[in-house]
Amino acid sequence: MNDRQDPYPHDPYAYQPQVYGYDAYGQPVYHPDAPERVYDVYGRPLQQYPAAQQAQGYDPYAAASQQQFQHPGQDPAAPQPQPQFQPQSQTRQQERVPRQTERQADWQAEPAAPAEPQIPEPRQAPDQAAGGEEAPVYRTEQFSFVETPDEESEDVIDWLKFSESRTERRDERKRKGRNRYLALGVALVLVLAGGLAWFFLAGTDQKKGGAAAGAQQRDVIVVHLRQIKGGGSSTALLVDNRTTQKATTVLLPNSLAVAKEGGGATTLGKSVTDAGTGATRDALNTLLGSQIKGSWRLDTPYLENLVQLVGGITLDADTDVPGAKPGDQPQVHRGSGQNLNGQTAVAYATYRGAREDQNQQLARFGQVMQAVLKKLSTDTGAATNTVEQLAQIPDPSLSVKELGASLAQLAARARAGAYDTALLPVRADGTLDGAAADRVVKDVLGGAVKSAGQDSTPRVSVRNATGGPAAAQSAQVALVNGGYTYLDGGTVPVQHASSVVYTDDKRAGDAREAAKTLGLPVSAVKKGQGAANADITVVLGKDYRS
Repeated sequence: MNDRQDPYPHDPYAYQPQVYGYDAYGQPVYHPDAPERVYDVYGRPLQQYPAAQQAQGYDPYAAASQQQFQHPGQDPAAPQPQPQFQPQSQTRQQERVPRQTERQADWQAEPAAPAEPQIPEPRQAPDQAAGGEEAPVYRTEQFSFVETPDEESEDVIDWLKFSESRTERRDERKRKGRNRYLALGVALVLVLAGGLAWFFLAGTDQKKGGAAAGAQQRDVIVVHLRQIKGGGSSTALLVDNRTTQKATTVLLPNSLAVAKEGGGATTLGKSVTDAGTGATRDALNTLLGSQIKGSWRLDTPYLENLVQLVGGITLDADTDVPGAKPGDQPQVHRGSGQNLNGQTAVAYATYRGAREDQNQQLARFGQVMQAVLKKLSTDTGAATNTVEQLAQIPDPSLSVKELGASLAQLAARARAGAYDTALLPVRADGTLDGAAADRVVKDVLGGAVKSAGQDSTPRVSVRNATGGPAAAQSAQVALVNGGYTYLDGGTVPVQHASSVVYTDDKRAGDAREAAKTLGLPVSAVKKGQGAANADITVVLGKDYRS
């Protein structure tokens, strides 16, 4: 019986004979009549039942779990012999012995009642049996899951509701705060706007009255209209007063006496032809005390193109302009609302009748310039583009962009109706015509003279009140040799005592030095109102010795 071999030596879950016990050498002893048992894949024995029970739908696994099997003739209380040693050749069988022994203790064969299966009693686990207490073992069908309310879950729900409501209240406060800030900002803007409007309306009149007293900002450009045929020229100053927001064309007669480079004097017309635009600009700044920023040489072909670029002009013609040849129809008819193209505009601007002085021709030139500015664009870029299309060589003192920007500002004044034309009064000898000239120089060009500083060359205007021409010529030579800029103030009514007048206290010392140069006493020097275009005004009386 000990030689019975395992029919499935390599399968741990194959059929195993029933072990009856062990001999003195520790070898298993098998029962001769032990029935063959069948095991499942997990090594658990399967009970075989008659076919009748199986036909009734009886579960052999459930019946097997309800019965306790006991081998016939075996005493359950008899102690099992313990092996003394385990030979190496029977290692696999010895590994199965504890498991089979444990199953024998659990499955004691008892009469089963297959018709009425009983729910098995809880059995104790092997590791708890030794302690003497039975630990309950439960099956899954003995449990049920019941959802019971949890206080913590209620607290969580309440906390979420509280958090949500608090967030909504906080958002509502933020929205109300933003609305309040917005309303406050709108109110502040309205208050500021009202205050600015009040200050503007209240200060408009003061601005008009105080602008003349305070420093005013002006842009001054000198424009020379030069005729290709005949060689004549016409000069005007384009003045944009940004403080008063008004513009003026100041017409300068060609007979105006200006200083000549190297000393002496010359006329404006000769200076434009002989000295050029740069020297003429400097002479005018010296004479008028203006700050001319640039020169624009506008030859008659360029004026014709300029009128064409703006689409023609409209003006009130004061005379008929005859045709180019005798017997031709007039180029321009006298009357209001005359439409002129480029060619007829040039003809009208340069026309001078046989018995007319230049001032009348200058007035026509001023009409054409103002009419052109009314048609010119007020946009700086567009005005600059118009100047570029003229394709003329700009003067170094005035670039195309600067000229375009200045013309755009003048165009805005002309369209707004804030544009005038003024003629600088000049005597027959070329000197400025006293008070009338001073008003133009002061009101239009910035009043008096803007001195370049204490170290600049003083400008001395000399008025002859001696009754003879020799005194003025002698004074001119003396002052020029003394380093002064001589300005001819013309002839005034005879007076006995000479005077040297300065307007700015910074020129008090220069006035005393000028008096010494002319041989006049220091007592003749005083502060007062002098010529608008000079730093020092000298009136030569009968006491002057040439």
